[in-house]
Amino acid sequence: MRAIAQTNQRVDQFVAHLLGITRSQALQYIKADLIYINDRACIKGGVVLKPGDCVQVLPLQPPATPPTIAPNFQIACLYEDEDILVLNKPPHLATHPASSLKEASLVEYLQAKGYALSNLGGRERCGIVHRLDKQTSGALVIAKNNTSHARLSSQLQSREMGRFYVALIEGHLRTGMCVECRLGRHPKNRLKMANLDAIKAKGGKLSKSFFMPLFDSKAHQLIGARLHSGRTHQVRAHLQSIGRPILGDTLYGSKNSAVARTMLHAYLLYLTHPSTGQKLLFKAKLLDDMVECAHKLFQGVDWHGCLQESVFLECFGVSACELHHPQKEQHPLLC
Repeated sequence: MRAIAQTNQRVDQFVAHLLGITRSQALQYIKADLIYINDRACIKGGVVLKPGDCVQVLPLQPPATPPTIAPNFQIACLYEDEDILVLNKPPHLATHPASSLKEASLVEYLQAKGYALSNLGGRERCGIVHRLDKQTSGALVIAKNNTSHARLSSQLQSREMGRFYVALIEGHLRTGMCVECRLGRHPKNRLKMANLDAIKAKGGKLSKSFFMPLFDSKAHQLIGARLHSGRTHQVRAHLQSIGRPILGDTLYGSKNSAVARTMLHAYLLYLTHPSTGQKLLFKAKLLDDMVECAHKLFQGVDWHGCLQESVFLECFGVSACELHHPQKEQHPLLC
């Protein structure tokens, strides 16, 4: 497909309008090298077209074979009703499909099981209101219809919905601390996000996290984190910026880590139910690999007490009753 630009306009906006898709979907075409301007490949969505520029859009090819859904795959379901599904996402599982992803994503697992999912996020992000990195585990809410998706997205923007994380880090925090900065793509490594204030680079978006030490070993520490914004890789990039990377994070920390994945877990998720208006708080228990890693670091010392819900929240000056009305836990498995 070819089209001629009539006005000055960003190429991602032009392609989105041309194809009737969102800007984020248009960026997927650009990342897949399917957009050409005057017969030259376009590599950035922010390129501004001039009147008379010729834009060519190549067809987006589907994957040759669909990802295989493992028959014994299991995910702990924390809560489910006709509007939302709350899961304890395991590590090594991407939230949604991507062109570079060979194995099935969470979205594809849910589709394979026949779940009704919202489609406000587009075909590849059905039901996804917020995401967790592939190697990050923990609480994740899925929207089962568009009304729920829109209301939860609004809560995410207003911070009425939010998360508390638990992480194992290299080194120690002496006391609770806040990291607030402009966060954006690292100018020398496009896979990473960076504190742009620290490296005196332009751009980025405001981000804010609060970190609290929970339990120490000689060289590592268990910490809690509360996000006051929801930027890509926020916890990981903020901790690297203060020299306290997450254990097992080979992108932001040691390249030669013996730990199999990033030891970051979305522990608590709070939100207002999109239909009933009830305030809910969900706790996603640490998964076995993270528990085993903590046992090795803390050498048999009882560290579990700091993760009791009331104790954990008090570290952040928050009480459980502020975040939720009591909700009966559910723990079936999606097999």
